[in-house]
Amino acid sequence: MNYLQNTALHITPHPTPLNGGLILPGSKSITNRALLLAGLAAGESQISGALSSDDTKYMAAALRQLGVAVTQVSATEFLVKGTGQLQSCAQPLFLGNAGTATRFLTAAALLVVGETVVDGDEHMRKRPISGLTDTLRAMGVEVTENQGCPPVRINSGGHFPQQHVRVDGGLSSQYLSAILMAAAANNQPVEVEVENPNLDARGYIDITLAVMRAFGAQVVEISNGKWHVHNTGYQAQNYQVEPDASAATYLWAAERLTGGKIELGVDPAALTQPDAKAHAVMQQFPMMPAEINGSQMQDAIPTLAVLAAFNQTPVTFTHIGNLRVKECDRIKAIVTELNKIKPGLATEEQTCLTVHADPSLVGQYRAASIHTYADHRIAMSFALAGLVVGGISILDPGCVAKTYPCYWDDLAALGVSLGAAT
Repeated sequence: MNYLQNTALHITPHPTPLNGGLILPGSKSITNRALLLAGLAAGESQISGALSSDDTKYMAAALRQLGVAVTQVSATEFLVKGTGQLQSCAQPLFLGNAGTATRFLTAAALLVVGETVVDGDEHMRKRPISGLTDTLRAMGVEVTENQGCPPVRINSGGHFPQQHVRVDGGLSSQYLSAILMAAAANNQPVEVEVENPNLDARGYIDITLAVMRAFGAQVVEISNGKWHVHNTGYQAQNYQVEPDASAATYLWAAERLTGGKIELGVDPAALTQPDAKAHAVMQQFPMMPAEINGSQMQDAIPTLAVLAAFNQTPVTFTHIGNLRVKECDRIKAIVTELNKIKPGLATEEQTCLTVHADPSLVGQYRAASIHTYADHRIAMSFALAGLVVGGISILDPGCVAKTYPCYWDDLAALGVSLGAAT
C-alpha cells in the first residue's frame, strides 16, 4: 500500500507492545549542510548515510542549477562534484517548503556573481526570512523579498561586501548558520556576530560548525555569539551523516506508549542533534516533569506534547516561541489537534503550551481527523496518539515525505495497522 498517496490514514490502536528493529533515516539537518558545503568545495565528495527526502532533493536540485554535479547513487548516498565556485542561474531556485535549503541558499547566493532568485511553494512563501534578508541588506547587498517572505531576489558581486556581519538570531538559528557557512567561502575572512547570543537553538549552530570543520573550514568563536571565519573555502570529503534524531523521537515515544522495545541501532547519547535530548525526557513517562524547557529540542516538541497527553500529570512546554514560524504555527496546531481528541486537553500562550494530561484516554474511542497543516511533524507525532486511542485518522499523510518518506512503512513493519480512512 502506498500510504503517501492516501488523503487520510486511519490508525488502529496497538494494545500490545511494539517490538522490532528499524534503520533510521539520515539527519535532514546534517544532510543539507553537507550537500551545500560539498557543493562549495572543489572536487568530489561522497556523502553517506544521507537522507533522501523532499527537503534534500530540493537542495540537490538547486545545487545542480548552480553548476554543481550532484548524483544520488543510492537511497543513502550522494556524490557531489563542485568547482569551488557557484555559477549564476537564470531560473529561480525552487525549494518547496524546505526551510534549511531556502535559508542556506539565500546566504550562499552572496557567492554567486549576478542575480539569484530563491523561491518555494505556497507554504514557504508564508515563512519569514526577513531576519536574514535584513542582514544582507545591512551588508550592502541588493536584495528584495515579498513582505518578509520568499521569493527572495539577491544581486551580488560574488563575495561579502563587508567583513563584519551582524545576524539577528532571535527568530531562527538557520539565519546564522547560513551566514557562517557562506562566510568560509568568501574571498576575505569574515567576523560574524549574532545579536542574540543566548540562542534557543544553539545546538544547531554547533552542528553547523562541526560540518564546516569537517569540510576544512577554520572558524574560531572569539566570544559568546561572535565567530571569526577564515576564508579557507571547503575541501571535498567523504562524509558520514548520523541518523536523524528527530525521526527517532517518534519511535522512542512509541516504545514508551506501548511498553515495547524498538531497536534503532544507535545510542541516543551518541547523537549530536539537539532533539536527541528528548530521549531522556521520554524515559520519565508517565511521570514527565511539570515543566519542560523546549528551547534545545524544538522539533521534538510535537512528539513530546502528544506523549504528555497520556502522562500522569500536566506538562507545560516553555521557550518554544520559534515553533510558531515552522512549517506551520506548531503551538497552535498542537493545541487545536489535541483538543479534537479531548476538549480542553491543551492550552497555549505566546511562547509556551500546556498539555493537561489524561491517562484515562488510553483505550478510549475518540473520533478525530487530525489536520496536519502540510507539516510532517504534526502528522508523525499525532499518529502516536492512534496507537492507544481509537478513532484517530491522519489527513494528508503524504506530507511526511518532507523528511521521513518511509515513516508509515516503518510503523506497518512494526505491526501497526494502517488503512485508508473513509
